[in-house]
Amino acid sequence: MKGNRPALRYAKAVLNLAKDSKQETLVNASMQLIAETISESDELALVLNSPIIKTKDKINALNTIFSESIDQISLGLIGLLGENKRLPLLALVASQYSVLFDHDKLIDVAKVTTAVPLTSELKEKVLAKIKELTGHEALLENLVNPEILGGFVLRVGDLQYDASISNNLNQLKRQFDNSHFVAKI
Repeated sequence: MKGNRPALRYAKAVLNLAKDSKQETLVNASMQLIAETISESDELALVLNSPIIKTKDKINALNTIFSESIDQISLGLIGLLGENKRLPLLALVASQYSVLFDHDKLIDVAKVTTAVPLTSELKEKVLAKIKELTGHEALLENLVNPEILGGFVLRVGDLQYDASISNNLNQLKRQFDNSHFVAKI
């Protein structure tokens, strides 16, 4: 993806600045808000990527949107990106910051794919099991995919545990295909 390297560099710089001022959690909340806002608003993304709209106008729009809800470090990032003609990278920088923050705080992102959405009780049980297995805290992302029929697929970092019904059926099918089953009639 174009812009990953510069976005990562900006995110690292912001994280270091936030750590120095002991505001990394506050900045993370701001970065998540920025990333969500831009991803949910096609118009805002178009404005940021438009070569026709002046950088000063883009900065003014972003300051109007975020001035009451984000911290000073994040506002400074908007100004710096505008000054360097890199405002289209804002959403990517915000996303990269959250990834770096989670890595720094030893927080894993666990993706649980289920056929139906998880209940809050099941989420708590899954998070407890993940902490038991990995020794780290985890943020839980629930992906719904009816094709797995039932059960779940859990991914944490490099680990994957597939307890879906579709996986069990595929394993059973492979066993029948590989065995030399002869019907005795």
